[in-house]
Amino acid sequence: MAESTDQIFDPLAARRTASTSSAASASARRGDPRRITPRSPRAALEPERVPTPKWSKSARHPLVIAGNAVFTVLILVAIIIAGGFALGKHRFEEPGPLAEDKVVNIPPRSGIRDIADLLVKEGVIDHYLTFIAGSLLAKTHDELRFGEYQFAKQASLHDVLNTLVSNKVVQHQVTVAEGLTSEQIVQRLLEADMLAGNIREIPREGSLLPESYRFPRGTPRDQVIQRMQAAQKRITQEVWDHRAPDLPLRTQEQLVTLASIVEKETGRADERSRVAAVFVNRLKARMKLQSDPTIIYGLVGGKGTLGRPILRSEIEQPTPYNTYVIEGLPPGPIANPGRAALEAVANPARTKELYFVADGTGGHSFSESLDQHQRNVSRLRALEQQQRDGATAAVATDPVAAAPAAAAPAPAARRATRQPPAPR
Repeated sequence: MAESTDQIFDPLAARRTASTSSAASASARRGDPRRITPRSPRAALEPERVPTPKWSKSARHPLVIAGNAVFTVLILVAIIIAGGFALGKHRFEEPGPLAEDKVVNIPPRSGIRDIADLLVKEGVIDHYLTFIAGSLLAKTHDELRFGEYQFAKQASLHDVLNTLVSNKVVQHQVTVAEGLTSEQIVQRLLEADMLAGNIREIPREGSLLPESYRFPRGTPRDQVIQRMQAAQKRITQEVWDHRAPDLPLRTQEQLVTLASIVEKETGRADERSRVAAVFVNRLKARMKLQSDPTIIYGLVGGKGTLGRPILRSEIEQPTPYNTYVIEGLPPGPIANPGRAALEAVANPARTKELYFVADGTGGHSFSESLDQHQRNVSRLRALEQQQRDGATAAVATDPVAAAPAAAAPAPAARRATRQPPAPR
């Protein structure tokens, strides 16, 4: 039987085939993107257009727009502040305009603007606002103090501010020489223009320590006096605590009194302890001290200088201080001795010397006996005669130039004309 070539008709398969064909035709009609549509070569080279995205409703909300604007402004402000800070920091640390060191006095009760204005006028700074801003940012505007300050060459604003905050004001030195009376010291303090105020009363003689002191401008003069008195009290106590055990002095006041006489008798450090020993030995031997400076103090008091040679009548003129007349020490100091004189009296040289006289060279000749002392006096008188002969010759050749030299003998020479009596 011949094999049939006809296929069996399947209605379900036919429906699936028709459905697939219809879907394909519909897809072609809708422009399925997966379907490749033939284009011309020119159209193929052109880029495909991307559809514009659509903003959501939340992105167009007014609060979102305002927030974005604020954020943008904040960024701009931050950039401006950072730039300003960088510029200010550069100006704050760059070298200043000063060509050399300079001292500027900041008056009392000056505010930060007053200080900045003064520093600009004095040429210390050239950025007025930067100085004020830097002080405010560093919170130092309340720490600026008045006074006299020294600013270094090319000091930056940072250096200037540190100088003012540190309160390291310029210190002025006040030097008080040894051997001045309290009245003379007060007069010198009144002449010191860097000090302020008055001095109510003359301090007690011998209560001030001659020394070099440092004070800022405007320090009250009474404060200077108080500091000198405190220093004298401290030094005297210290020296007194280390005095020689056999010293014929009972009180610190007597120590200061004898030290003031030694201070007026010699200014040479190498002689001070020997001069002190002479007076200590005389006190032990109950001899009169016979010191010329005590005559002068008895005549003029705190003025300190007589201004002329001592007259013979004044040597014998009784005063409470004239040690040619009184026994022992005068009632108080005749000047303000320095530490060296106090130490010399507290621990005098171990000698038996009772006399000393000027040697004509600025020093003294010391001796233990009256005979030796008289020989020293004779040598000094011979030297004085040579000086007078030389002065006379100078007058003959140039009277005008030589006149001042022959006007008056030296203080040491005046002492040589008197001889202390022998010990009793």
